[in-house]
Amino acid sequence: MKRLLLAATAATGLLFSSASAFSADKLLNASYDVARELFVDINKAFVAHHEGVTVDQSHAGTSKQARAIADGLAADVVTFNQVTDIDFLVTQGLVSDDWQKEFPDNASPFYSLPSFLVRAGNPKNIKDWDDLARDDVQIIFPNPKTSGNARYTYLAASAYALEKFNGDEASVKEFVTKIFNNVPVFDTGGRAATTTFAERGIGDVLITFESETQGIANEYGTDKYEQVVPSVSLLAEFPIAIVDKVVDQNGSRDLAKSYLEFLYSPEGQKIEAEHGLRVRNEAVAAEFGEKFPDVRLVTVEDVFGGWDKVQAEHFAEGALLDQAYGNR
Repeated sequence: MKRLLLAATAATGLLFSSASAFSADKLLNASYDVARELFVDINKAFVAHHEGVTVDQSHAGTSKQARAIADGLAADVVTFNQVTDIDFLVTQGLVSDDWQKEFPDNASPFYSLPSFLVRAGNPKNIKDWDDLARDDVQIIFPNPKTSGNARYTYLAASAYALEKFNGDEASVKEFVTKIFNNVPVFDTGGRAATTTFAERGIGDVLITFESETQGIANEYGTDKYEQVVPSVSLLAEFPIAIVDKVVDQNGSRDLAKSYLEFLYSPEGQKIEAEHGLRVRNEAVAAEFGEKFPDVRLVTVEDVFGGWDKVQAEHFAEGALLDQAYGNR
């Protein structure tokens, strides 16, 4: 777990206060793997308004994070990238079963989508999901058994195939299995997959959240990589929740609530947009509109019937994801 101790400045404004306004002065946020840079900036901005508060971070694939919290990781809040991992915490008695009603937009302050990053010049001419099933293409994305990021990739590819093959399940399964067969290594999380692609030079295309593709291109050079947005992708919401059992033990509920509410503030939304995430605030979204090309987004609810059905039909042991993943 990477610990971030961030300096605080004097609080200003009626919406902000010092740590003395809360019964706790420290939080642990368990988040998804590729959110490290985002929460460095979010936490710095938040503690600048709350003198004496510190925010620590833990990052990994969110399925792994959820299991760690169930095993005792004392996270006050979670900022995950898939609903099923918070629902798992509900089953463990750690999060309220009405957690999606505690914050706006079904407790998802920003969203993204699975997108592609290719090497400069796009030498394999990768344009859409069809190209990922070609025999001459190597794909990098993390292990969908441990990464919410990769599960969105799996679902987005499945959604595309369902349209392409008019719902023929055998053809969909064959298409998705071909994509899986083109992955030379399954890393445990999104950031490790980025390292494999960008630093180890493995693969022709990286599939990850659009926010990550923007960050990689900016960090490593737009002369080295190109972003490719497919014709259709899956809406990837980023759910947040208070871990009730932990905040009750720590006396940190008010601080946790204030922290998660900050993600919806204009300041928080601007930071999120700067990190390549699509935000809910209309004014902020308009300000950063040029960063985000138009794309047709489908939803888990419309294509698959909702997360409960996805969990049962795709993610349960022996279900469709296991069948595509095989013995790897």
